[in-house]
Amino acid sequence: MTRPMPLSGFPEWLPAQRVAEQQVLDRLRRTFELYGFASLETRAVEPLDQLLRKGETSKEVYTLRRLQAAEGDEELALGLHFDLTVPFARYVLENAGKLQFPFRRYQIQKVWRGEKPQAGRYREFLQADIDIVDRDTLPPHYEAEIPLVIGDALRSLPIPPVKIMVNNRKLCEGFYRGLGLDEPEEILRIVDKLDKIGPNAVAELIEKAGGTAVQAQACLALAGIRAGDASFADAVRALGVEHPLLDEGIAELAAVVETAREHSPGLVEATLKIARGLDYYTGTVYETELVGYEQYGSICSGGRYDNLASAGKDVFPGVGISIGVSRLLGLLFDAGELAVSRPTPTAVLVALWSEEERATSNRIAAELRARGIATEVAPVPAKLGKQIRHAERRGIPFVWFPASASAEGGDQVKDIRSGDQVPAVSGEWNPPAEDMAPRLQ
Repeated sequence: MTRPMPLSGFPEWLPAQRVAEQQVLDRLRRTFELYGFASLETRAVEPLDQLLRKGETSKEVYTLRRLQAAEGDEELALGLHFDLTVPFARYVLENAGKLQFPFRRYQIQKVWRGEKPQAGRYREFLQADIDIVDRDTLPPHYEAEIPLVIGDALRSLPIPPVKIMVNNRKLCEGFYRGLGLDEPEEILRIVDKLDKIGPNAVAELIEKAGGTAVQAQACLALAGIRAGDASFADAVRALGVEHPLLDEGIAELAAVVETAREHSPGLVEATLKIARGLDYYTGTVYETELVGYEQYGSICSGGRYDNLASAGKDVFPGVGISIGVSRLLGLLFDAGELAVSRPTPTAVLVALWSEEERATSNRIAAELRARGIATEVAPVPAKLGKQIRHAERRGIPFVWFPASASAEGGDQVKDIRSGDQVPAVSGEWNPPAEDMAPRLQ
């Protein structure tokens, strides 16, 4: 086999990074469940027409087909899901009669997007989503709850602080309609490119879409408003635009910002340039930046959707947000800002005096494992110094010395970091709680 070439955009973590990833996921799950979210997993593929019906995603979807499909076979066109919201909406419609509403779910799965790989952006990556859906109507207070969950989840990790930026598409659409712009969704897509192409290019695109120079400048003025409390409403009103949908959006966004300010001051900011590119969002939208990594864009995003999960008269509006777990981890790993205390779950290495005494070492290891202590037996009966160096290279903090059949005295256990060595009994000894498992740091 020739030396394999790495595939860009498909991250494969080293063992220590994988340990860190699992610890991050455990903390996310714990927080999600504290808020009452139940776990789901959906299939990796969806019908292609469903994946492409909402938003500008056609260039990012990986299609799926058999390499050796028989001539004349007519198979349903399938694609790998590019997010977890579209498959979740389909799941709700299929299982509505079996679910209790409002339904709260979290989902941690791989997704695939045909993006150009770059720092923090991958073609295959792990997402962690939460969503709340209800039948017919969904009260807006759930839009205020979502940032609180994410704030608590991310604060449980030893990472830089985050800023959740929020906006409301009703506010934006009402403002654009109040200006006299007839294609508010097109304007939203244009404004969503503001950070990428700059204000001058955005103004030009708005004018090409049928707006005047004055209207374009008003749109940019709205996008420039930011506030950590409900004072953003005064800045919007000062622009002199009126529309009923604008009023509704301001009220909903103010509730989100003020609820978050009471729960976690500084967590949420009304940022009126946030639009989100997917068309299925209808109310509050969220984007989250990691402080110090703002140049890499959002690591967590989502919003309110009213029509994504609908079939005939059955409508299930929802609100959700997604953490780009692989994106977050990749940025932190590259910066050396996230690690674990050791790269292996093993807490104890049981030394091996000889192959004839392997059964004794195996018995000690089994007794320790039975009490929840991760344990290995030394691979070979090498000199004691080599066995200790093996533990050091593996990051194992303790070495257990069984009582040798050729010497007096009982078992001993040594903390190879400090050099402390004490008598021990495998049915009673425990490592310090902080050494039971690797710790995020």
